[in-house]
Parts: sequence; structure tokens; C-alpha cells
Amino acid sequence: MNGVRLQVAGAALAAALAASGCVSKGEFEKLEADKASEQKQRVALEQQTRELQSQRKALEEQKALLERQQGDLRGQLATLAQQKAQLEAANQQTKSQYDGLVSNLTEEVKKGQLQVRQYKDMLTVEVAEQLFFDSGKAALKDSGKEVLKKVGEALKGYEDKIIRVVGHTDNVPITTSQFPSNWELSVARATTVVRFLQSTGIPPERMTASGRGEYSPIAPNDDADGRRKNRRIEITLVDRNLAQEIQEKERR
Repeated sequence: MNGVRLQVAGAALAAALAASGCVSKGEFEKLEADKASEQKQRVALEQQTRELQSQRKALEEQKALLERQQGDLRGQLATLAQQKAQLEAANQQTKSQYDGLVSNLTEEVKKGQLQVRQYKDMLTVEVAEQLFFDSGKAALKDSGKEVLKKVGEALKGYEDKIIRVVGHTDNVPITTSQFPSNWELSVARATTVVRFLQSTGIPPERMTASGRGEYSPIAPNDDADGRRKNRRIEITLVDRNLAQEIQEKERR
């Protein structure tokens, strides 16, 4: 009897253990599946996080670049504004200098003895050849000395300028023992003017002399009037910086 009871109890225990074993396995498999799903989600979230961080870094770099570009643009605008102000001031100064030069030479301008012209930051006093020189000569006439002395007085105040004197002729050939061509004549006349201006008190280091002969006409040489216009002396006030740039270009 006791043996039967033990068998029944053993069978019941085995059944209970068996039943208990099946439930644990199912739960385990479910837990494993859930765990795998969570792992996949975690990996996906980590990947998304890395992508978002990468995008954030790229956006921050773009922002920094745009801020630098914006700063550069502000700097360029400030530079342009400064340059504009400087140009306006320079233009006003040039205009004032032009007005002052014309005022100092009013009588000569009215008489048609000379012309004062403004081009950008340069002022040019243009004198007809016949006022300064006899035909084919480079010696300064007394009438030219009177006008040139007044021109020299008017130019003394522009210490920030270089005085460039250029001689011009018409295209009528000249051949003398002193001047083989118009080149030599135009250079000699420019040099004569520079030396006279020096005698009025203008420092020689502020002046240059050159001749263009017949090769820079302002009128056709077809008639007497055109040739008369081309025979001239140009006395130009040039900003020192611009004069240095011109000299550098001429040396190249």
C-alpha cells in the first residue's frame, strides 16, 4: 500500500515538474525574443543618435562658417565704406584744389593764356606753346616767364603733389643742329619749364620733365588750328602715390 502511494506521489511530482518545465521555457523564449527586439531597437536608436550627432556637428560647422563669412562681409563693408569716404574726401580735396588753382590764375584763364583741367585726382595746367616759346626754340620768352612765375606761385601750396611737365609738338618735322627731331625739342622745352619753376622756389624733387613730341595730339594736325592746339606744355599735379605707380609701370 505504501508502495502504491509512493508511485502515485512520484507520478504527480513528475507531472508537476514537467508542467513547470514547459512554462519556464516559454517564458524564457519570450524574454529572449523581447530582449533581442530591445537590442535591435537600442542599436537602431544608437545609430539614429550617431546620425543626429553627425548632422548636428555638420550644422554647427556650417553655422561657424556662415558666422565667419558674415564677419568677413562686415569687414569688407566697413572697408568699402572707409574707401568710399576716402574717395569722397579726395574728390572734395581735388575739387577744392581745382577751384583754388583756377582762382589763382583767373586772369590768365580769362585771357586764354592757359587752361586748367581736372581729371580724377589730377589737375593739369595747359599752356599754348606760342606763349612760352618761339617756333623751333626752347628758350623761354619774357611773356612766358610772367605767366609761368604766377603758375609757380600757385603750385607751391600743393606739397602733396608731384608736378609733371610734358612738352608736346605738332607733326611738322624739325631738323636743326640743336634739335634733330620734335622729340628733342619737346623734352628741351619741358626741361626749361621745370628749371624755371625751380627758380620760383619749387623743390626739384617734386618735379619731372618729359617730352612726347608729336605723338600725343589733342587735335588733328590737318590744319593750322589743330597744329596750334597740339603745340603745348602740360603742367600736371599728380598725387604722390599715383606718381609712384606710374613710375613703376614705366620701369616694367
